[in-house]
Amino acid sequence: MKFISRLFFTALLSASASTSYAQFAPCGGSFSSFMQQVGQEARAQGMPQNAINAVLNAAQQNQRVLRFDRAQGVFRQTFLEFSQRSISGSRLRIGAQKLDQYSNVFARAQREYGVQPEVILAFWALETDYGAVQGDFNTVSALATLAHDCRRPDLFRPELFAAIELTARGDIDPATTTGAWAGEIGMVQMLPEDILHKGVDGDGDGRVRLKTSAPDAILTAARLIADLGWRANEPWLVEVTVPANFPWEETGTDKKKSVREWARLGVESRSTMPARGMQASVFAPQGRNGPVFMTLPNYEVYQEWNHSFVYQATVSYMATRIGGAQRYVQTTPDEGLNGDQMERLQRILQGRGYDVGGVDGILGSKTRAAVQAEQKRFGMPADAWPTPPLLARY
Repeated sequence: MKFISRLFFTALLSASASTSYAQFAPCGGSFSSFMQQVGQEARAQGMPQNAINAVLNAAQQNQRVLRFDRAQGVFRQTFLEFSQRSISGSRLRIGAQKLDQYSNVFARAQREYGVQPEVILAFWALETDYGAVQGDFNTVSALATLAHDCRRPDLFRPELFAAIELTARGDIDPATTTGAWAGEIGMVQMLPEDILHKGVDGDGDGRVRLKTSAPDAILTAARLIADLGWRANEPWLVEVTVPANFPWEETGTDKKKSVREWARLGVESRSTMPARGMQASVFAPQGRNGPVFMTLPNYEVYQEWNHSFVYQATVSYMATRIGGAQRYVQTTPDEGLNGDQMERLQRILQGRGYDVGGVDGILGSKTRAAVQAEQKRFGMPADAWPTPPLLARY
């Protein structure tokens, strides 16, 4: 299934920018009037009238989309919870089968875009269970509903125009094309603009159909990953071990050292150590008593693909498992906070002047940075994992 909308975590524009945008792309009000405005703008852009009509006729406001947009409980899961639910023996076996089945396509993806097969397979698995669960939301209705909603019209309105263009090309049918609640389509869940500009016809039929063509999906994913900055054939993540006296305040995906410098601090890889000159970070998604990883420059592509911290850690780790890495070390992390406790801590941190990205009970990168700073202030191991003993300090 599509666990997390990639678009959901895209940073919002500033209030002033949103106001300026709204002058040119109104949202809200009557849904039918809104869609008529979309049609007028599409005609002004020279889009074919038959494609415009097809999209306008298909688009319906969908309250279920709005409910999904506002209720993202999966983000409160810990890394161990999410990864253990997401990475099963069955998924790893199917990944190996898909690699064998489409070996020529994966070879082409690596040759032309430098993206390793296991990277694409992990996204394919986590996004839609290798295409088995692609979502049942009418794509045009989902995009129209979210564009009309006024929370992020700057993100969703352009996708409507991309959907019109895909309709004109014959790559989607507005009446029948379905996907995720946020408008992503196909086996690797891509938005219309990504399909329009990054789509690759992998099977040579003259169309880019990510719902039904695995070659199209594989090569389009490879191209998008490459365009997000993937460094050809380089690693992205390795599990590491660290010594008892490790300086946890130096950890976090925003803090960089060379692999050589990390090695001097006692960091050792459980597999092959990356090239010593590469820049890397060390982070412990569930604290110093949980698994510890080293991230390399390619990890930044995972951060671009989806802004959820737990998603990034899980899909990148899953890619290493598909590639043959061992299961992470069995550990017992320190007890974390429940949702109410996390919200309480976030309010406290906000009160101390930290930007935690909102009080939502989700341990995102901003909350982790604030937690780490407070742990350091209190003389605690600064591993960025919030615990009841930390909360008790206030």
